[in-house]
Amino acid sequence: MTQRFLLTLALLATMVFCSGTASAATIDLNKTLVIGTGPKKVIEFTDPDCPFCRKAAAYFHNRRDITRYVFFNPLAMHPNARSKAQYILSGHDKTRLYHEVMSGMVDRMDTKNLPVTAAGIKSQEEQQAIAKKAGIDSTPTFMIMGRIIEGFDQAKIEELLGKP
Repeated sequence: MTQRFLLTLALLATMVFCSGTASAATIDLNKTLVIGTGPKKVIEFTDPDCPFCRKAAAYFHNRRDITRYVFFNPLAMHPNARSKAQYILSGHDKTRLYHEVMSGMVDRMDTKNLPVTAAGIKSQEEQQAIAKKAGIDSTPTFMIMGRIIEGFDQAKIEELLGKP
């Protein structure tokens, strides 16, 4: 009886602690902004107004050996981030808009006047739902070779991907 109880308790604990988390294999990459064509894959959850996300964007910008799958997960502490993500996802040249936003070129613009489309809004909401389902609650968060890196830790990233 005690063993059965402990087994049931362990199973329930596993379900509670593992629900809402996902591995890279279970994440729908068709919903992402794809940047680059390199052989090494990086899944990235980012916020357009997060300073560490911007450092990561600058770091990855010149890496030709990487393909990035970018999900926008705007945090509540950055009130303009959602509008910026929707702006990027509404454009025809999303990669160019991503680089403009992440480099700070859009910061002085009134985010209420950024052109967004219904498709861009829907895409951002879908990406944020995927992040939530995966248990991602901080930015930047990276999935690289089966490992999760929270924050822009260049040493850990280079440990997995090699130096540029």
